[in-house]
Amino acid sequence: MTALATGRIVILGAGLAALSAALRLAPRPVLVVSPDPLGQGASSAWAQGGVAAAMDPADSPEAHAADTLRAGAGLVEAEVARLVTEAAPDHIRDLTALGAPFDRTETGAYVLSREAAHSASRVVRVGGDSAGAEIMRALVAAVRCAPSVQVLEGAMATGLETRAGRVIGVRLMRTPASAQIVLHAPAVLLAAGGVGGLYALTTNPPRIAGQAVGMAARAGAVIADAEFVQFHPTAMDVGLDPAPLATEALRGEGAHLVNAQGVRFMLAVHPDAELAPRDVVARAVYLQAQAGLRPALDTRHCLGPRILTEFPAVAAACARAGIDPTRAPIPVAAAAHYHMGGVESDRDGRSSLPGLWVCGEAASTGLHGANRLASNGLLEALVFAARAAASIGAEVAAGDHARVVLPELADAPPPDPALVRRLRQAMTAWAGVVRDAAGLAACLHEIAAIEAAQPDCAPLGNMTATATLICAAALARRESRGAHCRSDHPDTHPAGRRSRMTLAEARASQKETA
Repeated sequence: MTALATGRIVILGAGLAALSAALRLAPRPVLVVSPDPLGQGASSAWAQGGVAAAMDPADSPEAHAADTLRAGAGLVEAEVARLVTEAAPDHIRDLTALGAPFDRTETGAYVLSREAAHSASRVVRVGGDSAGAEIMRALVAAVRCAPSVQVLEGAMATGLETRAGRVIGVRLMRTPASAQIVLHAPAVLLAAGGVGGLYALTTNPPRIAGQAVGMAARAGAVIADAEFVQFHPTAMDVGLDPAPLATEALRGEGAHLVNAQGVRFMLAVHPDAELAPRDVVARAVYLQAQAGLRPALDTRHCLGPRILTEFPAVAAACARAGIDPTRAPIPVAAAAHYHMGGVESDRDGRSSLPGLWVCGEAASTGLHGANRLASNGLLEALVFAARAAASIGAEVAAGDHARVVLPELADAPPPDPALVRRLRQAMTAWAGVVRDAAGLAACLHEIAAIEAAQPDCAPLGNMTATATLICAAALARRESRGAHCRSDHPDTHPAGRRSRMTLAEARASQKETA
């Protein structure tokens, strides 16, 4: 295997967390590795709602932290919630200075939306539903101009190189597939996204399918809270993969969830109805669909034609699907959206492996607990990108600015699309919104069979490693809590604890179910 070395800090990923960290590390030389052209293929650019921050004088970081704790179903680390919510307003101001065009009033105040489980309107938005895309546009422009940042597009990481338990580099390949190359580096920051693409119905870009967590797990890192996958209750059920998202801000504006009989079913489920925590709404939508009652989101009474101009991303998705939201409700389904779990990190982004830092959705920081509070995802990425960059800067000696040039690499077999489909179908059927022991055991058995069918394919191995961890952790958690619902263990234990698991431990559980 060809080996190269660089003095640059290697950042895997090209979303909000990765690009923010790259800018924060300046003038230290960094290498950003992105499989897609910069600004494309990252979940951050698809985020519609915005960034949660207490920007209203009547609001406070303390209230924001309290809402985060309540939504997290007993597993949020209070100190993490405090430090993140206190940092939030400064990060909004930093993004504004960078050029993010947040919606503002005539007096210059930020336009704030209210989303599920928030006690106040505190979601800073852009163009109604275009926050992720516009924030990423500003970040990409800044990264392109930063002399300390080299962007390596069209390459993907397939593994972490370790020596004596320390991460010393990464294994890279050209996309869609090629032979691997080892790139040694002084530090690696893993910021390469979540797990949504492991499921047949997801709102995430299809490439985001657990590879980041899988790489770290295969290198021996501790994975925390893997069982907690958040399903967004209002993905558009229009037969598209990935499913377009009908942002939660629509419900903040007063949109109703109705079924085929015209019943507003959330009224009987939770006092906050459509603005209940996401796990509650997602299960209600899922159960309506399972009962054949075709749930839908009705915006006609509260927005009418305004949806076409105030929520352009939703309007465009409706148009592609042949739906006129001014005349009919939007069909919805619960789809894999966000992973509360990930590579366990401390408050400065360090993983359990020396030499490896992690931030963004690939990390499990303790902020989200069992159920992420709406629009805290982009916020966590910003805060921990800054903290990880500061930690790397303090611990790692500055390297040289020499650019990295990969040699031409021979093609290698990509993941078999049929195996990927099998994996996604298994995860949706058995490790989805509602789970039980028999289904999780069946899923672990199917994952093992998929691995055995193409054992030498690193990208597929990263996906199956993460899927194994999700199922094993879900099997071990014999209760229902937040986004993790066990039909065979419906009660919530009085004392909640976060889960921590290595891939070796997950594989042991897998073998026990065989």
